[in-house]
Amino acid sequence: MSEILSVTITAASREEAEMMARVLVTERLAACVNILLGVKSVYRWQDKVEEAEETMLIVKTTAGKFEPLLKRVKEMHSYECPCIVASPIVAGDKRYLDWVREVIG
Repeated sequence: MSEILSVTITAASREEAEMMARVLVTERLAACVNILLGVKSVYRWQDKVEEAEETMLIVKTTAGKFEPLLKRVKEMHSYECPCIVASPIVAGDKRYLDWVREVIG
């Protein structure tokens, strides 16, 4: 089941997150995208500790679609260095995971 990935992406705004989610699903790079509003991020950037309100996307895709997804998100994203990280899904509901594979094609 590790061929299914959960990809976490942070975005600068709800609007940016919704736009990326629609594109990823429309282009079949993602089966589903969850959008979490009001994420508080604390991070180091250019040797300073920064804080920002962000929107988080949790994207369900396959390992085979990760590189095209990564490329597409970078084309759309407003950040110079966006957070785009993937984790394998090692277990889950079989019907859901089969649906992800089917939708992605």
